[in-house]
Amino acid sequence: MAANSKSNPLTFSLFFIYLTVLFWIIVLKLSVRFTYMGQQRSMNLIPYNQPLMLNGKADLVEIILNALVFVPMGVYVAILYKKWSAIKSILFFSFSSLVLESIQYITALGAFDITDIINNTLGGTIGLFLFKILEKLSGNSQKAQKIVNIVALLATIAFISLFLYLKINKLLMFRR
Repeated sequence: MAANSKSNPLTFSLFFIYLTVLFWIIVLKLSVRFTYMGQQRSMNLIPYNQPLMLNGKADLVEIILNALVFVPMGVYVAILYKKWSAIKSILFFSFSSLVLESIQYITALGAFDITDIINNTLGGTIGLFLFKILEKLSGNSQKAQKIVNIVALLATIAFISLFLYLKINKLLMFRR
């Protein structure tokens, strides 16, 4: 996978941080404890089947969140792997999601769900096209990449700050 030689180290660093957070969100369920390991080994191979049902209705929030969590991957792939065709990028999103879903199943940290793979692939594809639109609006790829880097850096700082705030607040809460 040869990356675009004009990509800067900040973009790669932000992509690495995103991938780390993505793994933490999808596989570890925003946790670091493994006390629930072995409790959720299941598989759904029927798209948009019962696991998405909440009180008899489709859980649209889960569907949307599964797509949204992969949007940044689409943006990063558009920047870092410019020479990839749309089909190759979409296959990459599908394969990445398949790997994460498989890890969940193998480690029994979550369920393997084909619906998640579909939604994650959709999210990556949306991110890919969002960057293409941003590229057209900004006039060139370098400007679009700078905009993405600024937004991603601010979002990363906000996410880490929120996480630290919640962790520190939780620690202080147990001292009382």
